[in-house]
Parts: sequence; structure tokens; C-alpha cells
Amino acid sequence: MSKVKVGIIGCGSIAKHRHMPEYANNKNAEIVAVCDIVEERAQQFAEKYNATAYTSYEDLLKSADVDAISVCTPNYLHAPVSIAALKAGKHVLCEKPMATSREDALAMIEAAKESNKKLMIAHNQRFVPSHQKARQLIKNGEVGKIYSFRTAFGHGGPEGWSADGKESWFFKKEEAFIGAMGDLGVHKTDLLRYVLGEEFVEVGAFIETSAKQNTDVDDTAVCVLKTEGGIIGTLAASWSYVSKEDNSTIIYGENAILRLEDDPVHSLIVQYKNGEVVKYELGGIQTNESGGQTNTQVIDQFIEAIIEDKQPLVTGEEGLKSLQVVLSALESNETKRITNV
Repeated sequence: MSKVKVGIIGCGSIAKHRHMPEYANNKNAEIVAVCDIVEERAQQFAEKYNATAYTSYEDLLKSADVDAISVCTPNYLHAPVSIAALKAGKHVLCEKPMATSREDALAMIEAAKESNKKLMIAHNQRFVPSHQKARQLIKNGEVGKIYSFRTAFGHGGPEGWSADGKESWFFKKEEAFIGAMGDLGVHKTDLLRYVLGEEFVEVGAFIETSAKQNTDVDDTAVCVLKTEGGIIGTLAASWSYVSKEDNSTIIYGENAILRLEDDPVHSLIVQYKNGEVVKYELGGIQTNESGGQTNTQVIDQFIEAIIEDKQPLVTGEEGLKSLQVVLSALESNETKRITNV
């Protein structure tokens, strides 16, 4: 087919810094439509990318020109917009978390099947070189049995990055549904499932709002997770890390310890039981800090799946499994019990 004609719904920071530049850099894609309820914002990006501006996503979806949609809206709109786009015959790339409930996620998956269109969830941590290398080392048995892990994703909060700063939808429960655990924690549940090659079966969680004022969503979450094979570990997601962003993961195995994104130069350090240390410089992880942006590969993979008519690397089913861990963590926090995933 010729270039995939893309419409972007939601012109906030994730669209501005990730989706738009990466579509623009992909020779097989063309941004033809942008939509935002803030007309000025939509017009600004329409001019930049020579696209048509909309303030109504329903109107955009009526356009026969559009083949595929990026859903970059607040979380509560992910499912309704994605489902409407799929029913309109468009392929969909949806930001994470894919939905705010299991029912909505299942409805998205069903809409993709019925329309025979692609549905991909934008879990970009799978494509980070250090994470892919760690998955390979674990898969080929080099690390031996995995005992435990600890992972964290934290920074100072969306107000430093979101298009609307402190007024952002990220801080409003009716629009965000969940705070740091949904914004950052779901990235890590997806990453751990991918790297360890196992599903989580139990979770215990403590979720608090301790750092942010005037919000009804969480800003600090710590979870204890257990996989089907008995690997246990901790996951921390936070908007209360006031200095440098932390996006590190450490995996403790029988033959080695893997340190991912834990060192400013070496994105993966393997410390073997025999004392040998191997340091890999594989390129940095995506970050919101200036100078840290690299291609997330999410857009390229989505476009490739459409052109080659193959299954996206992060399907709706995969997105749901990662979301389910977060939903179970919320349940654990509310019931004060260990929850089955």
C-alpha cells in the first residue's frame, strides 16, 4: 500500500514528543489529521504537519482519508475513542493504560476482531535495547533460575511534562482513573511480563497520595508481585522523585544479577556469580528529560504491522494482561489483602 494516512486524537505532550515526530520520521506514514478539544492546539499541529485540524474525534473518524489512529487522549477516553475508530474501519495505536477497566479492554479487543483492524498498545519499554538483551539472556538460560527482581519508575510528576502542567487531566480521577500506578506502573508490569517471560498471579499493593496537593489520584505506589513460576519482587511507581528520574530494573538470578538502566553509561550490567562483570552500552532509555529522546520504535512497529498485515508486537490481549496487574494492585490496596491477578 502507499503511505499509511494517520490521524492523531489528542494533541498533548505524548503526541507532541512521541507520536508526531516518529510518524513524521517514518517514510511509510503521513499525518493527515489531528484532533484536540483545544482548537488552538489542534491548529498549531495541523500547520506544522500540513494536516487537517478537528476539535471532534467523531468528525475526524468520518474522514475516508484516514487509515490509522493514534489515541493520545486522557485515560478515560482510551476505550471509547479506540472502539469508535475500530468500528469506523481504522487501525488503532492506543496509549497506555489501554483502558480503565477489564470490561472496556475486552470491548476494545472485540472491536478489533470484528473490524479486522490492528489494535496495538503503546508499551514502549519492550523496545528498549537493554530490556531486549536481558530478555534474551534469561530466555537462553544464561542467568539460570530467576529468584527475584526490583523495578522502579519515578519522576517529579506530570506537571513538569504535561501540556497543561498542574491543571493536567493526570491529576483528575474522573479523567485519569489512576495516578502514578497507571501512568508509570503499567509500563513496568508490561516490561516485567516481557523480560521474565512469565505471567503474574498474585499482587499486594500499597498506594498513597503523599506528594501532590489538590489531586484525588495516587502519586506513590509500591507493589509486591509473584509470577506463576514463583519469582517474587517489588515494583515502585511514583511522581514523588524530586531529583533525577529512575527507570531501573534489577533481576536476581541463579548465575547472575542483571542491572538494567541503573547506570548512566552502561544500560545493562551483568554481574556473574564467578565475579565476572560485563557492561553493555546499548543506547539510553526514552526519558522526558531534554536530550534523552530517541525513537521509541512503537510507531515504526505499528506502521510495519499495518503495511505487512501482521500482528502488532503489543496486541490488545497483551495490553490487557499488563492492565490486569494494575487493576489487581488497586483491589489489593482497597481490600488490604493479597489479590489474585
